[in-house]
Amino acid sequence: MATPHIESKKEDIAKVVLMPGDPLRAKYIADNYLENVKHVNGVRNILAFTGTYKDKEITVFASGMGMPSMGIYSYELFKFYDVDYIIRIGTAGAYSDTINVMDLLLVEDCYSESSYAKEQSNNSDNIASASKELFDTIKKTAIELGNNYKTGRVHCSDAFYKEDNNYPELVKQYNCLAVEMETFALFQNAKLLNKKAACILTISDSFVTKTEISSEQREKGLDDMIKLALESCIKL
Repeated sequence: MATPHIESKKEDIAKVVLMPGDPLRAKYIADNYLENVKHVNGVRNILAFTGTYKDKEITVFASGMGMPSMGIYSYELFKFYDVDYIIRIGTAGAYSDTINVMDLLLVEDCYSESSYAKEQSNNSDNIASASKELFDTIKKTAIELGNNYKTGRVHCSDAFYKEDNNYPELVKQYNCLAVEMETFALFQNAKLLNKKAACILTISDSFVTKTEISSEQREKGLDDMIKLALESCIKL
């Protein structure tokens, strides 16, 4: 089986998928955490690998950047490859001084002014939520691992560069702790297709303190988040 964007055979994709944005982060996870690894997608250099972690079959599949890209890959995985769970693992910029660079953020829900849901399924909601069962599993696992983490809402934006960044208003009106660019589409697809989705983020920079991590750290320095996601997967 193949789609216009995925060349994998159906049996090559696990029921549980970890979805980083960066294809090189997907390769890093496969190289350093998975056993019996098989390279299962390379179309448009959106890399995907299937292997085992503590005997649990897991696929790591890059989403690319932004809601259109996440929307395509998560929809096809849910709809055509019968994936049951997708956990997005990514980075975000902090909007609040209550969350710091390198903190873990477990996303409860996200606000977006995007037209993604309206265009896709005539859904006018601007809040999309994680699947409670999956969110609770990740939260319980974080406690067991002793991770320091925050929970809350993120802003899912269509634009990385904004001429008029009104993030203080987003904090005030919607209680958004941070900003990223993919989660709303993932949560919308999961709801539409009756699947399970969640998101774990590492804070990579702060609009408040003006601090940030390097591009190399974004690719290879996010091991607390990766391990939390993998340990959560083995419970599914």
